[in-house]
Amino acid sequence: MAKKGFINTTSTIFKVLLFVIAAAIIIYALPREGHFRYQFQEGKPWRYGLLTAPYSFSIYKTDAAYQAEKDSVLKTFRPYLQKNPLVLSQMLERLENDYHNYLRATVPSYYLAYLTDQLSLMYQAGIVPAELMGRFEKEKVKGVVMVTDKVGEPRDIEALFTAKRAYSALLSNLPDNIDENILVRNCHIENYLTENCSYDEAASNRIREDLLAGVSQTYGMVQRGERIIDQGEIINHETYLKLLSFKRHSEERNDRAGSQNVLIGQGFWVCILLSLLAIFLLRISPEIIKHSHNILFILILIVIMVVLSALVVRNNALLNIYMVPFAIIPVLICTFFDSRTAFFAFVITVLICAPIAPFPFEFLMLQLPVGMATFLSLKRLTQRSQLILCIVWTFIVYSITYTGLALLQEGSLMVQWKMYVYFAVNALLMLSAYLLIYVCEGLFGYTSDVTLMELANINTPLLRQFSENCPGSFQHSLQVSNLASAAATAIGANAQLVRTGALYHDIGKMAQPSFYTENQLDGVNPLVNMPIEEAAKIITDHVPNGLKIAGQHRLPKIIKDFIATHHGSGPARYFYTLFKNGHPDEPVPASFFYPGPNPFSRETAILMMADTVEAASRSMKHYDEQSLSDLVDNLIDRQVADGSYKSVPITFLELETVKNVLKEKLQSIYHARIVYPSEKK
Repeated sequence: MAKKGFINTTSTIFKVLLFVIAAAIIIYALPREGHFRYQFQEGKPWRYGLLTAPYSFSIYKTDAAYQAEKDSVLKTFRPYLQKNPLVLSQMLERLENDYHNYLRATVPSYYLAYLTDQLSLMYQAGIVPAELMGRFEKEKVKGVVMVTDKVGEPRDIEALFTAKRAYSALLSNLPDNIDENILVRNCHIENYLTENCSYDEAASNRIREDLLAGVSQTYGMVQRGERIIDQGEIINHETYLKLLSFKRHSEERNDRAGSQNVLIGQGFWVCILLSLLAIFLLRISPEIIKHSHNILFILILIVIMVVLSALVVRNNALLNIYMVPFAIIPVLICTFFDSRTAFFAFVITVLICAPIAPFPFEFLMLQLPVGMATFLSLKRLTQRSQLILCIVWTFIVYSITYTGLALLQEGSLMVQWKMYVYFAVNALLMLSAYLLIYVCEGLFGYTSDVTLMELANINTPLLRQFSENCPGSFQHSLQVSNLASAAATAIGANAQLVRTGALYHDIGKMAQPSFYTENQLDGVNPLVNMPIEEAAKIITDHVPNGLKIAGQHRLPKIIKDFIATHHGSGPARYFYTLFKNGHPDEPVPASFFYPGPNPFSRETAILMMADTVEAASRSMKHYDEQSLSDLVDNLIDRQVADGSYKSVPITFLELETVKNVLKEKLQSIYHARIVYPSEKK
């Protein structure tokens, strides 16, 4: 007992730890930026109550107006150039040395005087790098400040030279006594042209920043307590600027306060919602919370959707939160559990994501009807057409709700057509739910109704082999399947699960089909000549043999449960009675009992009842309403008395309902037929 209590305590701690880890991941993924709680648009009515300034704040100009003022100020900006006076003296000295060394033999002296004068003028004006001149022209700079020996002098940009422009200027408008060929071929004037001005980036940036600092981003103030707008008023341009400024100041105050307060708020919000989910599972769906992998499955779905929403919100330039297929949550949970749990998990998820959505109120107003539509249109997923219909309904409900919300808020059909594109993308992404069903089945060991429908197809290789090797047992399984599914439907159990489990419950008879009377077409029973204990062992072995065959064909565990429990741990009644009659004082060996366990769910219990009464009905000699009724009552009451259904959550009313259904179905199977008359010759 102490060991069991320790295991239960450990399991509870692990489940709590799963919720804590999920909360930590969600809180870490959520954006930390605080959100302004009002949504507004210029030219639209104010949907909230009276708004007054809680503190004084400046009114910011629009980005366009602020940029225009900066552009106007920058038109007066003049970059700073540093001129090196030593370059001129160096070039003139080089020219004079070259002339005395080798040019005077071919170049007259007045050429030297002409070049000296022209070079002096050009270097005085300033020669700048070609790439710098190109930058000035691109930025439409009109003038510069030329700094020489810490003295600045304004210059027009047209007065500056590049080396190429200076070369062209030297060769243009030459006096009559100056030959261009001599300047080019003999003097090589390009050797004496180089830049003597450089860009003073530090001084230029400082002056630019001083100019821009003089441009104010604001143009007025809103005093504390001043009325901004009241409900129903149209937001004009001036009020729009005030609201934008209020939003900006509010977000700046949040940033200065740090993200710690936002983090604490998110922690409270997420923990409260996940706690409500845990309480719901504990009180409303205890069968789900009993197993840790069920909690893990639901929490993984919620965490994935929240993290995906957070990533979309951070990249809202390309994506939109309405592309996130939140309706996948109720689809997947409905497939494996119940619709109440699915809808509650969906509501918890959208409530967690609402604060990070750009428009939380509109987000909730759109998501909740979609969740309800999914809840109503997909109670149990058994066919692909149901999923397609659910996706179509999702798109329709999104579109209608959004259109109605626009009419409700704006009073006119002022909609953003790209929202319908987001809804279409959302619907297309929901198609992945069909693939996710198989992924979840493999990861968590679930079995969906879709898989059960596929397994119930009698053309599957295993059932086809069963029908060929054991035709009588297969027909018995079909009859049991019909009886059990009808009874399950009557009490609200999973009829599809019972139907599929019934088809496979006797597959263990394929190991030795000729030892079972329903497969003995020639009427010869080999068990008659065998020792009674050995014969009983052969009969009871069809349960472990069935589990072995099920494992070889990778049948789901939920189907194996039907194989293991359809006889429970009771005796092989025929051989048990023979042994008791022949050995009244001896204990009955274990080989006369099925290995069990007894049924533990309504579905496995229904199969046990249907299997028992269908098999027993075949040994009756006379069929009428009273005999069939007595047969069902006696067999099921004996099983109840033996304790076969002690672990089954079934009520007496449901038990009586199952009996009545079995009686009705057996009467329809063994109903009397009219006797056809013989033809007289």
